[in-house]
Amino acid sequence: MSHVTIIGAGIIGINCAVSLRKAGYDVTVIDRLPPGEGCSFGNAGVLATSAFEPLAGPDTLLKVPGWLLNPDSPLFIQWRHLPRLIPWLAQYARAGMFGDFNAACEALFPLMAPSLELYSQLTAEAGVPELVSRCGGLYVYKNKQQFELAGAGFQRRRERGFDFMALDHTDIRDQEPALSSDYKWAYLVRDYAHIVNPKRLVDALATYAGSLGAEIDVDDVLDVEMGSEGPKTLVTGKGNRPLDKLVIAAGAYSHHLCAKFGDKVPLETERGYHVMINEPGLLPSMPIMDNDVKAWITPMEHGLRCAGTVELASLDAPENHRRAQVLLRLAKRMVPALNVTDYSVWMGRRPTLPDSIPVIGPATHVSNVFYAFGHQHLGLTGAPATANLITELVAGRRPNRSLSAYRADRF
Repeated sequence: MSHVTIIGAGIIGINCAVSLRKAGYDVTVIDRLPPGEGCSFGNAGVLATSAFEPLAGPDTLLKVPGWLLNPDSPLFIQWRHLPRLIPWLAQYARAGMFGDFNAACEALFPLMAPSLELYSQLTAEAGVPELVSRCGGLYVYKNKQQFELAGAGFQRRRERGFDFMALDHTDIRDQEPALSSDYKWAYLVRDYAHIVNPKRLVDALATYAGSLGAEIDVDDVLDVEMGSEGPKTLVTGKGNRPLDKLVIAAGAYSHHLCAKFGDKVPLETERGYHVMINEPGLLPSMPIMDNDVKAWITPMEHGLRCAGTVELASLDAPENHRRAQVLLRLAKRMVPALNVTDYSVWMGRRPTLPDSIPVIGPATHVSNVFYAFGHQHLGLTGAPATANLITELVAGRRPNRSLSAYRADRF
């Protein structure tokens, strides 16, 4: 078997390491941070098995002007970065208005749908089955019109075999008695689960990968030296490393590496925040999303996490603590009895393509490089299925479905 180097020790890269080692490949994972210290550290923890619809759509785009005028909205743009963002925003709008919605669903569905089954198997193998909580998820609404508009999307989930239930005010109180009475309508999605500690999950899978024989090294990737048929040497802070096969799973930084191989990928970073409430006093029984702010409150083994929203800026822009305060206020509004005196804040960089579909597959111009990035809000959910696809491609096997939707040169 050949050797595979993976750049990126987040949830995607570590899943790739496990899958490739189980297939018999020698594996080295390289990241400037320890496993799970990047974007994978602070997600909402939700395994959104039926969240196969793209972010961009006509309904979403119509809401953007109002969101930009509301400081507590799901979307915030740091205006000094707008000139740089305009080309990406134009592609995002074009995908939402004129893109093939059904094709995007077809691309996302096989990445999301098997996540609960795959994580149940992985966490059992890694000795941490308690990290997966099979409790469902709740989408809550204050406005009946918004609740009814969302119904079409939930019906599309039902058509693909997923289970949900519409709840009224009384049902919501029975399900989540601590939730604010402002929420009068909801959809209960029974197929959802959540990870009760996302960082511990990455740590456990990294340890499992190590037990299988993978090498995980904290190191800076400085450059890639090219040979006649592709990259031959990885230049790092600890010296040069020979390359056989290379997987790029570096999240929001992946496009810089792709450019070295001739692939210009319009990857943008959606800066997401979380507030971790350490001693909340009470917890909901499942993750709950507020439809207005598009953020989740998720019960975790170390407290309550409120995570979500989108801030568009640059990779190196400083944290905007006002966005974190939006989440803290939301958590308090959702659960009025919450104790919010002890909390921490965090910001992560979610890698997003204009059409909401990740890049998965071989590089366009070289034969020994494979891409696995751009999963936007769904990296945790889509990681195991992505890793299995990468393993098939590295092995030279033809997957049982077309991967054209994930191509790096589709833009």
